[in-house]
Amino acid sequence: MRLTVSFAGTLAALLVAGCTTPQEPVSVTMPEPIPVASLPPGPAAKREPFTIEQVGRTRIDPYHWLKDENWQEVMADPSVLREDIREYLVAENAYTKAYLEDPTEALREELFAEMRGRIKEDDSSLPNVDGPWAYLTRYREGGEYPIFARKPAAEIYNTEAEDEVLLDGDAMGEGEAYFSFGDVEHSPNHRYIAYAVDTQGSEYYDIKILDTETGALLEDVIPRTYGSVEWGSDNKTLYWVERDDNGRPSAVFAHTLGEEGSAEIYRESDPGYFTGVGKSQSGEYIFISTGDHTTSEYWFFPADAGAAPELTLVAARDPGVEYSVEHWDDGFVISTNVDGAVDFKIVTAPIDAPGRENWEELVPHRAGTLILGMDALKDYLIRLERQDGLPRIVVRERESGAEHEIAFDEAAYDLGMSTGYEFDTTMIRFDYASPSTPDQVYDYDLATRERVLRKTREVPSGHNPEDYVVERLMAPAWDGETVPITILRHKDTPVDGTAPLLLYGYGSYGITITANFRTSRLSLVDRGFIYAIAHPRGSMAKGYQWYLDGKLKLKDNTFKDYISAGRYLVENGYGSEGNVVGMGGSAGGLLMGAAANMDPELFAGIIAAVPFVDVINTMSDESLPLTPPEWPEWGNPLTSAEDYDTIMAYSPYDQVTDRPYPEMLITGGLSDPRVTYWEPAKWAAKLRHEAPDAGPYFLRINMEAGHGGASGRFEGLKETAIEYAFALRAVGLAE
Repeated sequence: MRLTVSFAGTLAALLVAGCTTPQEPVSVTMPEPIPVASLPPGPAAKREPFTIEQVGRTRIDPYHWLKDENWQEVMADPSVLREDIREYLVAENAYTKAYLEDPTEALREELFAEMRGRIKEDDSSLPNVDGPWAYLTRYREGGEYPIFARKPAAEIYNTEAEDEVLLDGDAMGEGEAYFSFGDVEHSPNHRYIAYAVDTQGSEYYDIKILDTETGALLEDVIPRTYGSVEWGSDNKTLYWVERDDNGRPSAVFAHTLGEEGSAEIYRESDPGYFTGVGKSQSGEYIFISTGDHTTSEYWFFPADAGAAPELTLVAARDPGVEYSVEHWDDGFVISTNVDGAVDFKIVTAPIDAPGRENWEELVPHRAGTLILGMDALKDYLIRLERQDGLPRIVVRERESGAEHEIAFDEAAYDLGMSTGYEFDTTMIRFDYASPSTPDQVYDYDLATRERVLRKTREVPSGHNPEDYVVERLMAPAWDGETVPITILRHKDTPVDGTAPLLLYGYGSYGITITANFRTSRLSLVDRGFIYAIAHPRGSMAKGYQWYLDGKLKLKDNTFKDYISAGRYLVENGYGSEGNVVGMGGSAGGLLMGAAANMDPELFAGIIAAVPFVDVINTMSDESLPLTPPEWPEWGNPLTSAEDYDTIMAYSPYDQVTDRPYPEMLITGGLSDPRVTYWEPAKWAAKLRHEAPDAGPYFLRINMEAGHGGASGRFEGLKETAIEYAFALRAVGLAE
């Protein structure tokens, strides 16, 4: 999916904690706009008209040349980028440095110091028990990358107990321009650690195996994988996913330790389906999943089957039917939208005959209550739901069928859940946070319903949640619907139209931006910004139908909802026209481009990170990694004239005209396989040509990273500091 990259689970809790004194909130008056004439024009890209004909339509792309036809090689080795393209990107970066980064250097350093200061640098995750060991992730003081470690399970809550370092990310990433872990998995007998590493940002991972008894790496190395890996229960078989020449996860292989090569056990023939591999919580079965955004299919085999397993199909793919599978209560439990269950229901199936004809309903479909996921323990089934836009955990007892829920009372909050490694346990862990409340991690006993607060994210600056106001607003949309908005502001920031507003948005793939805690936002909020997150159609903020109403022919709803949210906030004193900074990344960058075309006067600035803006060309290029899998999301302009016309009508790159566009910061990554570097580059070039008197437009391409930007927790903060300095500059607060 075209989505911005973030660390999940325990790592996420470590990246955003913090230290330094917050700024006093300020009341801001509407600034005078920065005159465009004060900046020299940026680099002018050459125009080479390239004619494209399809489905009876013709378009001319003057910047097609910015796509290196050997882009697959560039992903693997950025040094082979064609020289004329490199020269142009370097010129754009130089312009951005000279007229955005250098003039805001002091502010950027101040922002970076604040954001870094809020991080507890030597923080660690809570350990997770698996038999004799408790596994954890931690950082050292000044370290960029995580350290994976373990200690005896009996010492799980003894903070003085010394741990055993398994993988030292700082040492492994030393000297690398980019470094990122994929999966890190220990074998069932705890002797081996299989881990995946990407050193390009292209999301091709090499899998290596550490022998913890000797401290040595095995000779087994599996190159250019998707980064996911799972152990068989025999402690010698690894199941991994191939990333093919088009960058797609298309096949599953089995590798036996000490042997040459790997055996293919599943290959997906449909280029629109992505493949994955995982193990049941019980540890008894390996699942192979395949599917696109709207259709699923699962196969399974016993985890002790070795390198030549016999696969069994759960239920054959049926367009539009999604399902996911877990092993529970001597059978399978399945979450699915089959038979019109738009917000999903849960059914059971026998292992020896798991087909749809044998599915029996366990948890019925309830319109408006979206089942987000489920986990199975020996005696409990736990599901995460969203109702009225807010998450909750529901626990079901296996023997009695009785249920109880875990919920909270704040206006907006985020709730995550982890069942850890073990199956026969009554303990789960959940993480609660809100935009003003730092993460609180609880251990919860499913039998006694006792919760124990194990950790609260430290903010060494002395963060006080009472200094901030969190609100949940519902903005009337253009067609009578209501769009949820999450608000974070300082309690002293007035709601009278004088404060600048940052309006974040995404709205694709059903992804809902959660109301979590991010210390970096405080650097804007403490300077008088109101920080708002719009939840337009295309997300699942109001259930699965909310997603369906923001895709394909209805994609325009996403853009209109975002504009409706912005206009509502302005009308109600949360901002003012021309004093709003729009922000979104990846598919959220598409939202920024469409919003700038629809209502440019609303904005003082636009931050479009790795923006998916060249939609018609990307969805017409079958060789790109994500194109076939994403036709169910956007439509297929290669075969459908109707889809072509729908996409063409909103594609930001194709709809650029001479409008009063605001200032824009447009970013990309040279080795990005999700939103390729030429999308933001072409868009910036066209904006500058078609609307030369608007802007200015700052293009910043990271020549050593991919979709997620710079690796390392501090290098990433430097990029955030650039974005926030731009936002402050756009509303006249950069001094």
